[in-house]
Amino acid sequence: MIRSDLARQLAGDRLTTAEVLYYLPDHPALLQRFLWQTLDLSPDYPKVHRFLDFWRREIEAVIHSVTISASGLVSPAKLVTARQIAELQ
Repeated sequence: MIRSDLARQLAGDRLTTAEVLYYLPDHPALLQRFLWQTLDLSPDYPKVHRFLDFWRREIEAVIHSVTISASGLVSPAKLVTARQIAELQ
């Protein structure tokens, strides 16, 4: 069953960005950057791990480092009344 992006976010998936710094074997002094985004489950990030496994298996470029950041796009609404705003001022 294919779930919608909204259903996945409500189930806990987060917009995840993986920044991969890599170099080609014949140019080890030249680092390049690849950014990849997907919806994934933190803190294990199974999709990111599958992607990195694929990279190591199929792509000749050598991974130097990977930085992962995640953000929830769906969150509970925050309700602020006019009285609360007046009390803050």
